[in-house]
Amino acid sequence: MATWDLQTTEHHVLICNGGSCNQFGAEELTQAIRSEISRRELDGTIHTTRTRCNGRCHDKCVVIDYPKGIWYKDLKPEDAHLFVDSLHANENFSTKISHSFNGEVFERSTGVVKGVAKDSEKVSKASK
Repeated sequence: MATWDLQTTEHHVLICNGGSCNQFGAEELTQAIRSEISRRELDGTIHTTRTRCNGRCHDKCVVIDYPKGIWYKDLKPEDAHLFVDSLHANENFSTKISHSFNGEVFERSTGVVKGVAKDSEKVSKASK
């Protein structure tokens, strides 16, 4: 198993491959983003990790850019080149932002579903 040298990494891209995202093309999106990174020889600055569910199933397919703390929604394989463009230019892919970290809290973009509070979910599950 490989151990990557992350010293030159500028973006750690977390790509949701949970159930809902997988039903809407997460694997194809993962491969498209990775291919675009490789094609541009950006492997040293952009590292990707396939994750399980990130809890924003309504926003499928979800991709998160750290350390910026930007959550993207509705990404499709055909968005990969524009997404990687934005990372390489150190800009945000603004039309697909779900949430962004302002240094203190995550701010939800206009029109994005709020979702349920985590403690509400625990109460709901406990009452079943």
